[in-house]
Amino acid sequence: MAFYRQGHFSLTRGAALLGLGTDNIISVETDELGCMIPSDLRAKIEDAKSRGLCPFIVNATSGTTVRGAFDPLNAIADICHEFNLWLHIDAAWGGACLLSKKHKHLMTGCERADSVTWNPHKLMGVPLQCSAFITKHSELLKECNSTHATYLFQKDKQQYDVSYDTGDKAIQCGRHNDILKLWLTWKAQGNNGYEQRVDKAFDNARYLTEQVVKREGFELVSQPQYVNVCFWYYPASIRHLAQGAEKTEKLHKVGPEVKKRMTEKGSLLVGYQPVKDKCNAFRMIVHSAAVGHAHMDYVLDEIERLAADLTP
Repeated sequence: MAFYRQGHFSLTRGAALLGLGTDNIISVETDELGCMIPSDLRAKIEDAKSRGLCPFIVNATSGTTVRGAFDPLNAIADICHEFNLWLHIDAAWGGACLLSKKHKHLMTGCERADSVTWNPHKLMGVPLQCSAFITKHSELLKECNSTHATYLFQKDKQQYDVSYDTGDKAIQCGRHNDILKLWLTWKAQGNNGYEQRVDKAFDNARYLTEQVVKREGFELVSQPQYVNVCFWYYPASIRHLAQGAEKTEKLHKVGPEVKKRMTEKGSLLVGYQPVKDKCNAFRMIVHSAAVGHAHMDYVLDEIERLAADLTP
């Protein structure tokens, strides 16, 4: 039995592929920012054990897909240590904050994880596909995956150290040399360059958040932790309505219609989706090193223009 926050669909898909069964993936409640609630995790683990089930892994998230939420890793690690559970951190999106001295605190406690996933093709800008699985258990991948196929992985090669033949440790056989893209990009950017890139993304997200709060018709879903800014836009035609089912139903239709209009016009590509139990909201992801505050203003200006005559 595995435990995860309400997050990425890959958890349930992985359970199905592995034969664990999606019923054995237990969702843990999250707070108003979208972060896992440790007390609920503990309660779910104790309940599972009381029913004779066998918890074995907790999946925490650093940088969720929608709100960019960071789970409290130290509190979760304490619980995993107490119950002898594997702690995996999905830092595919949020792992890049470790490159910034100013923002790496968001992943405090990540060093206690058994494994971490990280996607340099996201905020770091490495071309797709570039993903890493990192574990502190140095021989584990070899023990789990190696089949010692001598027609591929000869142990008596003399031209180099065969411990560098990592193919037998992975699930797949043939694969792209993704690490080369990361190495070249990192050499070009450098540690300082990547730190500046991450800090700039945070600065743009903070600016966008401030503008959403200031502008009439816009409303934040929640205060962002990362560079995901989720907000609603109320067209003039529905602002006069009292809070209730009718207004929520009309607001729910704004995202899809504005998305259609911006796509047809070719001016923006900003996503939308429901946020937990709330209606559709815009999800602006700020990560490009080429944008600044003026571009953030343009995003809000363009949403206003596109929705000017909207009567959902």
